[in-house]
Amino acid sequence: MASVSVHRRCILTVHAHPDDEASKGAPTLAKYRAEGVHTVLVCCTGGEEGDLQNPRLREPGQPFHGLTPDEEKLKMAELRPIELAESAAIIGFEEVVMLGYRDSGMVDTDANAHPDSFHMAPLDDAVGRLVGTIRRTRPQVIITYSDDHSGYPHPDHVKVHDISIVAFERAGDPNWYPEHGEPFQPAKMYYTLWSKARLVAVHEAMLRLRGSSPYDDRWFNRVGQDERVTTRLEVGEYLWARSGALLAHATQVNPDEPFWFGLSDDELAEVYPFEDWVLAHSHVGYVPEGVVEEDLFAGIEIVAEVQQ
Repeated sequence: MASVSVHRRCILTVHAHPDDEASKGAPTLAKYRAEGVHTVLVCCTGGEEGDLQNPRLREPGQPFHGLTPDEEKLKMAELRPIELAESAAIIGFEEVVMLGYRDSGMVDTDANAHPDSFHMAPLDDAVGRLVGTIRRTRPQVIITYSDDHSGYPHPDHVKVHDISIVAFERAGDPNWYPEHGEPFQPAKMYYTLWSKARLVAVHEAMLRLRGSSPYDDRWFNRVGQDERVTTRLEVGEYLWARSGALLAHATQVNPDEPFWFGLSDDELAEVYPFEDWVLAHSHVGYVPEGVVEEDLFAGIEIVAEVQQ
């Protein structure tokens, strides 16, 4: 008698540091988790080189009060995994996979040359680790960083893109990494994107509602990529995932910073209740010109697999 197993819908998203999952795509992942999709977060580093962004934590009675710079680094390394676990729970990730590398810091710093850093990791080693997770979790959709790093050329963000592209290609190839499980080919890969349309909408709303905006010409003079958007998801009901996850990263996010919290969730849902994505690679065909997808799983059929 044949047994039948149904392929679950699964999304895997790849990030560089703890807190990146909060600022890029949290509402989208919360939305899909609420719909029963298996959600997997891959975090490539532990965020050890993060600087304290929240001045409240240096006040008396707070964990960074009176610490030397070296002591702050040790405390940061201790707290960031705890913050990541809280953030992931808020968003609803069912799995958090640490790829196991050290935060590379910025270009030309000592951390960037650290032998355990993500930046210094051999490409095949990092790709193999990611392929192993892809083959085990079997995501139809992978989310990663864009090929355009002009806005934030952090070495770890660049490498997230580089290993994701190669892992997407090799995960389904039996000639690569046989030690990392049975081949599995994801169907689609998306890039994250902060559209200029969103920037303008938030900026104008903050001027209207608050009288000022954190966005200036440095933001508006950046080359926009809105023409690359292939997919737009309405996530207004899930913006709590973004704000809650950001606040979970207390060392990295100042709760008084208008860049993150200038609008309430309800206000943001009024002015721009969307997240924008770029379909970068697909094995189910591309979106017809002029048509914007409303679902990352568009074109993917989840079928029952009969095993004899």
